Amino acid sequence: MASTRTRIASNLQTTVRDLQRRKARGRRGLAVLEGVRLVEEALAAGLEFKGALVAPELARTTRGQSLAAELASHAVAIEEVGSRAFAELAGTETPQGILAIVQPRTWALNDVTDGPLLVVDGVQDPGNVGTLIRTAHALGASASLLLRGSADPMNPKALRAAMGATFRHPVVQLDDGPFIAWGREHGVLLWAAAADGVPLPRALEARTSRKELIAVMVGNEGAGIRPHLNEIAAQRVAIPLARGAESLNVAVAAGILLYEVLRGR
Repeated sequence: MASTRTRIASNLQTTVRDLQRRKARGRRGLAVLEGVRLVEEALAAGLEFKGALVAPELARTTRGQSLAAELASHAVAIEEVGSRAFAELAGTETPQGILAIVQPRTWALNDVTDGPLLVVDGVQDPGNVGTLIRTAHALGASASLLLRGSADPMNPKALRAAMGATFRHPVVQLDDGPFIAWGREHGVLLWAAAADGVPLPRALEARTSRKELIAVMVGNEGAGIRPHLNEIAAQRVAIPLARGAESLNVAVAAGILLYEVLRGR
């Protein structure tokens, strides 16, 4: 029995280490969740769990104890590990004592319903990508499309920043060609965020129909949206800023644009 427990423990810990790499996450179709809130959200969303690592810190709070009991009630394989071993696997400075391996839902373009959506072009910071997904979900966007060069939405930092939105909000990763073809087929109007674009209030006033399917696109934190995508945009839109202000965080800008587009539906 002891040898079996050791073998299972080794497999779970090895899997967690492996899933720290994007290629491994893509190949296995799995992700690692860290923290009580994120694991709670995954359970509520009905994700399939492959196992969980639990450290003593989890049992120090009533909420942690309740989470452990809920995992057990769902027949999730739980392995207890020491604080030191857990800290080596965790991605946060003050781990809460829970790491779970899950199989996230795979989204496709046919999961995208009618309604404004967010397009992310080459945003490389996982925290920004997670916040973009959280923002799009909270504001009611139909989906988030992540184009080439964007951070992996299953990156642990991106998952934490999304606060569970990734489990409910359609997130589709695709190349430029399929995105452009899909957009043309569905009559999508692409609004590209640009500092030198048409002021947002003017762009909203000029809308010819509230039934238009608008996709708000934001780009790389430094380089912005790539030129060939700017060229196909129906509108380049700028958020008016106070004198002396240079720019906004990409997720903040996306939130403002999505809010205004959705409000005007």
